[in-house]
Amino acid sequence: MTDAPLPARTDRRGMALYGLLGFAAGLPFYMFSTVLTLRLQAHGVALAVIGFFAWVQLLPTLKFVWAPLLDRYDIPGFGRFWGRRRGWIMLASLGIFTAMVAMALTASDASLAVTALFAVLLAFWTTTLEVAADAWRIELYPTQDEQGPIVAANLWGYRTAMVAAGSGALLVADSGGWTAAYLLIAVAAFLPFPLLAAMRPDAAHGGGRGVALATGLAASAAILLAAAVATAAVGWVVLGVAVRAGIDANSNVTPYVLALCMLPFLAMAAALPRIRRAAPDSALRTSTVLGPYVDFFWRYGFAALILMAFVSIYRMGDVLALNLSKPMIKGLGYSLTQIGRADSVVALAASMIGVGLGGWLATRWRMTWLLALGALVAGLGNFAFVWLAQQRVDELLLYVATAADQFGNGFAGTVFVVYLSLLVNPRYPGAQYAFLTGFAFLLPRLLAGAGGTMVNAIGYDGFFVMSGALSFAAVLFLPALARISPRKDDR
Repeated sequence: MTDAPLPARTDRRGMALYGLLGFAAGLPFYMFSTVLTLRLQAHGVALAVIGFFAWVQLLPTLKFVWAPLLDRYDIPGFGRFWGRRRGWIMLASLGIFTAMVAMALTASDASLAVTALFAVLLAFWTTTLEVAADAWRIELYPTQDEQGPIVAANLWGYRTAMVAAGSGALLVADSGGWTAAYLLIAVAAFLPFPLLAAMRPDAAHGGGRGVALATGLAASAAILLAAAVATAAVGWVVLGVAVRAGIDANSNVTPYVLALCMLPFLAMAAALPRIRRAAPDSALRTSTVLGPYVDFFWRYGFAALILMAFVSIYRMGDVLALNLSKPMIKGLGYSLTQIGRADSVVALAASMIGVGLGGWLATRWRMTWLLALGALVAGLGNFAFVWLAQQRVDELLLYVATAADQFGNGFAGTVFVVYLSLLVNPRYPGAQYAFLTGFAFLLPRLLAGAGGTMVNAIGYDGFFVMSGALSFAAVLFLPALARISPRKDDR
C-alpha cells in the first residue's frame, strides 16, 4: 500500500514533514562516523584501524540491494495503517534506537568487533530510513522547482540533527562519558517515532491504531533480531577473511582499494551493449530486482558511465575529510569541548546558509552552474583544514575553518541531491535514487577506509590538499554532462 499524497506541494506542511525526516536521519550519522572516530581515538585505537571503521559508511552505498524491497513490501501493521513509506520509516526509527543503545552499552570498545557490529546496524537502519523518505519525496515532488525547497527543508533538518548529535555528544562525553552521550542521542533519535505514530492513517485504511501499532511492533522486533543475526554472521566471515589475508593496522590497503574501485565501472561497461538492445518485455527490464537499475542504463546508454564517474567524484573531498578531520583537530591540541562548540552554533549556521542558498539557487540557476559552484566551495572547505593546521591553537580560528567546511558541504550537498533526483525515472524512484546515491559514495568511502594509511604516508596536510583537489576535479565533467539527455521510454 502506498501513502496518500499530501494535499499541496511545497507547502509548509510538506517542508515541516521533510525537516522532521531529515532530522531523524541526521541524528545517527555522526554517531557511527565522526563521533565514533573520536571515541576510538580516546581508547587508543591505531589511526589505521580508525580509518578502517570508515568502511562502516560503505553500507549506505549498498542500499540498492534492499531498496527494491521498500518499493514492493509493507511492514505488517505499520504499512497497512500508515502506508508503505511511513511504515518503513517507523521500523527504521526503532532500528536506529536499539542500535544506538547497544553502542552506548558497549562504549568501552573492549571488543572492536562488537563495536563494529552495532555501528553497522546503526548505519543500516539509518540508510533504510533515508531510502523510504527519499522515495516518498521523489513521488510527491517530481520537478526541479518543487525539489529545491523540499530538499533544503530536508537538509536543514538533517544538518541540524548532525550538529546536535556531533556537538551535543562531544560536550556530554567530555563531562559524562561516552555511554551517556550515546544514550542521550538515542533518546533524541527516537522522538520522531511517536510523532509518526500520531499521524493520520492512510486514507484507504479503516482499522484501529492500537492493533496496527501492536502488530507493527511485534513484526519490527522479529525483523530487528533477524537483521542483527545476519549482520553478525556476515561480519564473522569478513573478519575471518581479513585475518587469513594478513590485514592489520600496519597493512597498506590503498592499492587494493583502488583496484576494487575499478570493478563496478568495468562491470557496467561490459553489460551496457546487452542492456541497450533489450526489448521492453525482456527479462532484464521487467525484473523486480534488476529492472529499476537496468532502466537507468537503458535510458542513458554509455553516457551512464560518465554520469557514474561524475557522481563518484563530486562529494569525494567531503567524504574523505569527514572521518579524519576531527582526529586531526584533536591532535592539534583542541579539546572535545572546543570541537563540540565549533560543531554547534558555528557549524549549524554555516551549514544552514549553504543549504538555503543551494535550495534557493536551484529554483533559479541552470544545474551545470550550480554543480560547478558547489564543487568549488566544497574544495575550499577542505583547504580550510590545511590552513588551520598552520595556525596557533585558537578557538576562533577553529570556528572559521569549521564554518568554511560546513558551508561548502551544505551547499554542494543540496545541489547534488537535486541533481540526482532529476536523473531518476519517476517509475522507480526509491530503487534508482538509492542506486545513484549509493554509487556516488562507494568510491569515496572505499578510499576513506584507507585514509589512516594515507595520512601515515603523506601527512594530514597532504591528505586535505588531495581531498580538496578532488572536489575541484568534478568541474572537468560538467561540459560533457550538459550534453547528456535520457533516451525516451519505449513502454
